[in-house]
Amino acid sequence: MVVIRDAGQKVKHPYIARQKGVCGGKPVIRGTRIRVAQIAIEYERLGWSPDEIVRAHPHLTLAQVHDALSYYYENVEEINAEIRQDEQMVEELKQVCARPVVPVA
Repeated sequence: MVVIRDAGQKVKHPYIARQKGVCGGKPVIRGTRIRVAQIAIEYERLGWSPDEIVRAHPHLTLAQVHDALSYYYENVEEINAEIRQDEQMVEELKQVCARPVVPVA
């Protein structure tokens, strides 16, 4: 369980975990490989409701999704930096893949 201090109080996130070797140690929904960042993208950028997120990931519960969103809003800068880093990697891969392949003679 990840515990965060907020205005002197501990905020518990029983459904969120960080584990070395699981998604690079980024926060995930406990027992899954679904990152908090993925839930944030689906909610914020795609405009999905928590119910729609659960329908897209039937192995998740509504409580898990809400906890992931709570964690996101308490750590917006960190999670948004993670999302930007992922987007940058995608752009770099697009550049590499767009290069013409030179046949070996």
